[in-house]
Amino acid sequence: MIAYPTIDPVAISIGPLAVHWYGIMYLIGFAGAYLLGNYRAKMSNGLWTKDMVSDMIFYGALGVILGGRIGYILFYQFPFFVDDPLVIFRIWDGGMSFHGGLLGVIVAMAIFARRYNKHVIDVTDFAAPFVPIGLGAGRIGNFINGELWGKPTDVPWAMVFPKDVLQLARHPSQLYQFALEGVALFCILWFFSKKSKPRWCVSGLFLLCYGVFRILSEFVREPDPQIGYLAFGWVTEGQVLSLPMVIIGIMLIVFGFKMKKFPQS
Repeated sequence: MIAYPTIDPVAISIGPLAVHWYGIMYLIGFAGAYLLGNYRAKMSNGLWTKDMVSDMIFYGALGVILGGRIGYILFYQFPFFVDDPLVIFRIWDGGMSFHGGLLGVIVAMAIFARRYNKHVIDVTDFAAPFVPIGLGAGRIGNFINGELWGKPTDVPWAMVFPKDVLQLARHPSQLYQFALEGVALFCILWFFSKKSKPRWCVSGLFLLCYGVFRILSEFVREPDPQIGYLAFGWVTEGQVLSLPMVIIGIMLIVFGFKMKKFPQS
């Protein structure tokens, strides 16, 4: 077993002001997307500009935050929301959902695309390779917070998380997800999109790969205690929400290569 490296969730504290590592991870994600977005914009033959990238990141940030919070409440806390609708505003209690954030970003990108007279899929194809930076940073934030841990295990790299009331040796599933959703997904999308691909294909590959990686990681991740397993003693909410991503991703890739339409300004 490996000792959990206890890290203070508060990175900087100045009087009543506290800056948490989790918030810093969000900033790293947005900053990374901005830098790589500008890099890709320079090679887009005028299809993208710095101002477009800046606006896209702004719209995306709103989509992530609003969609992530609303999605968490609807997907994971709905009974509590029915009893007390104001729970959606209690952000200090934590709670963000990737799938809700994804829906929020899709809506945000549609609004952005309309403003700049772009095809919405051209926007998501351009943005998709940058998303894993934020996903990976977020999983590191989860690890620092000692939350969203894995199932009990006896593997040599198991850890005991301080917040776990049972104090069991568990899979550090946050690090698994960092490796899959962050590192692996970024490498796949970055190299796949280095050369222009037909419209729909990059977005489809993102949905396919994330869905597969999330479904796999859920097998070693402890399900949310308020929901538990949905069926057969192993099916989780995360897997149910990710399966449509896999199906839609495959459909988009097949459709994209069949139509062979490329991004347009």
